[in-house]
Amino acid sequence: MKKIISEKAQHGKVTNLSRRRFVVASAAAGGGLALGLNLPFGSRTAAAQGSLASAEVNAWVVVKPDDSCVIRIARAEMGQGTHTGLAQLVCEELGCDWNKVSIEPITPGQNLARKRVWRDMSTGGSRGIRGSQDYVRRGGAAARMMLLQAAADRWNVPVAELAVANGVITHAASGNSTSYGKVAEAAAKLTPPDPKSIKLKDPRSWKIAGKPLKRLDTADKVNGGKKYSIDLALPGMLHAAIRACPVFGGTVASFDESKIAGRRGVQGVVKVGETAVAVVADTWWRAKSALDALPIVWDEGPAAKESSATIATRLTEGLTAGDAFADTNVGDAIGAIAGAAKQVEAVYSTPFVSHSCMEPMNCTVRISDGKAEVWMPSQNAEASMAALSAVSGVPLAQCEAYNHGLGGGFGRRGGTQDFVRQGAAIAKQFPGVPVKLTWSREEDQAHDFYRPIGQCKLSAGIDSDGSLVALHLRVSGQSINAHLAPHNIKEGKDRRQLQGLWPQPHDAQFGYTVPNLLIEYAMRNTHVPVGPWRGVNTNQNAIYLECFIEECARAAGKDSLEFRRAMLQRHPKHLGVLNAAAEKAGWGTPLPAGVHRGIAQFMGYASYTAAVAEVSVNGSEVKVHRMVLATNCGHAVNPATIAAQIEGSVAYGFDSLQSEITIQNGRVAELNFHTYPVARLAQLPKIESVIVPTYDFWGGVGEPTICVSAPAILNGILAATGKPVRTLPLKHSGLVLV
Repeated sequence: MKKIISEKAQHGKVTNLSRRRFVVASAAAGGGLALGLNLPFGSRTAAAQGSLASAEVNAWVVVKPDDSCVIRIARAEMGQGTHTGLAQLVCEELGCDWNKVSIEPITPGQNLARKRVWRDMSTGGSRGIRGSQDYVRRGGAAARMMLLQAAADRWNVPVAELAVANGVITHAASGNSTSYGKVAEAAAKLTPPDPKSIKLKDPRSWKIAGKPLKRLDTADKVNGGKKYSIDLALPGMLHAAIRACPVFGGTVASFDESKIAGRRGVQGVVKVGETAVAVVADTWWRAKSALDALPIVWDEGPAAKESSATIATRLTEGLTAGDAFADTNVGDAIGAIAGAAKQVEAVYSTPFVSHSCMEPMNCTVRISDGKAEVWMPSQNAEASMAALSAVSGVPLAQCEAYNHGLGGGFGRRGGTQDFVRQGAAIAKQFPGVPVKLTWSREEDQAHDFYRPIGQCKLSAGIDSDGSLVALHLRVSGQSINAHLAPHNIKEGKDRRQLQGLWPQPHDAQFGYTVPNLLIEYAMRNTHVPVGPWRGVNTNQNAIYLECFIEECARAAGKDSLEFRRAMLQRHPKHLGVLNAAAEKAGWGTPLPAGVHRGIAQFMGYASYTAAVAEVSVNGSEVKVHRMVLATNCGHAVNPATIAAQIEGSVAYGFDSLQSEITIQNGRVAELNFHTYPVARLAQLPKIESVIVPTYDFWGGVGEPTICVSAPAILNGILAATGKPVRTLPLKHSGLVLV
């Protein structure tokens, strides 16, 4: 531990370090310590990176002479609290003063230049914390060990005799004390510890992580200081408005640029690929107004004949077709259903829904002198930079992407990067000039990657004792992978669409024990583009399963909670959250007249969730008075953030109950919020969160509880009316959320 790194190594020229070793370098800003975990992409110190400013030293932790700590974050922040949670994990192992912590996002250009020392920069699938917790904690722990060793060397005492709290190192026997900032330069000269030797703290002993600390990014959002990508203003910047063919798959036939020639501020018209036209002007409104006046002729193609009705017919055919594949086949479900004392059957359907991010798609691109830059809100900054490089023709090493906090992501701003590709194509026509592309709300609604549409046929057999002895579930619907990642479809089978119904544990497991079980998927794709929508596939699959389980419980004459409990005895974590939600909600206790309870449980993103909803129905009006949601995410890094994410998941559950994208003449009909309702604050109920960590795994938060929000409400409606809601949105059953 006391070996000194050579002067050559201190200046970033070491090339033979192990691929799995920590890298340290003297901080350029005043001799502090910068430390990163070089896993598993090679090693290179910050001083060797010409693309990094002097303050941007190696990788995860920077300790400055004034004892402040900068923690670098690779993941995106879109309101889910990932930045604060990751900082808490690093700070916990580092032992610094939380009040002196700040966070600093890094860019994909920096990550590339340093051989991806920060690893994966994608944020999705509720993996922001669970996917990087191990190596960021080890980065903090290694920094603590080196800082302590530097102090021990200064005092010539065993490092084991030292203690640290809030960045202050003490030696009880001598009474000596010092701070991290005073030993940082010396610590930077020490050989870093082998990461395999590091013993991380037991989460049950956490003092910073595991606590409901205030988020580090809140103040700017409250005081208006936060600048999103859509707020960006650069000198000489031009603005672009864009319109793509309203029919998916259609192309541009022609447009008459002469009709807008001479309009004030207009700089030109750009054909973007084969499908879209953009107008560039000195302000966005002038670009948009000129675009509205531009005559465009579209070749809409054969998809113009498609409608919601034709799509529904295709999906219905898939419910009985012979080309479905069985992902789970235990026993003889079909035979057992036929021979059961009672049979139950239902067909559920869920529509396309849009992401409807508060901040519509946008980016600013500047291409000049062999360099390309993009400013954007992205869930995957590396994918944004790759899209910029591909369209601009500029090599990745000469590209950079500056990610802003996202005004909503929900899966929309992940791998597709269509808005970055468009922005780059437009900016190529204006070399050296930054061009900001901003989609209108109508364009954002018309050209989303929607949640896949689906139908599900379910059949069950119930024996004379009221037990579920057989279940057959078949999903017929569109495949995300078929549209975005066909390489993930193996032998024509796409398991992704059955998330939450998988037999395997650890991510999205089917939680019930049923003696005879058949779960199938029939792929029925459409011309409408689909993609991940917050709670990918688990949200609609939970509606299918949990609403049908409720129908089975009522057919069996059993209490909704007890019917589920009987099938969860071999699934203790599923049962644990179900019991926690039921207990907190007071299941079985009297409710006010006209108020009824619904319940649901499900697993997604490696977390176990359950919900109880208290619902009343007055004529056509549905009122949700209270919701209790329980989650077991294994380790709870920030309970306050988890509670906030659970509350947000209820809002998204409301969206899935009242929102719908329909197709008319091949195009989207709902182009703004007057026809596409989203959850309003006045609609939302009192929300109570129950966090029941078991400290034995890392699960996600935010997305998992979406999947139980909607079915719990629907089951409350069934309890209130005696009629199941099988077709969403609620308006198809003559109901509306109030």
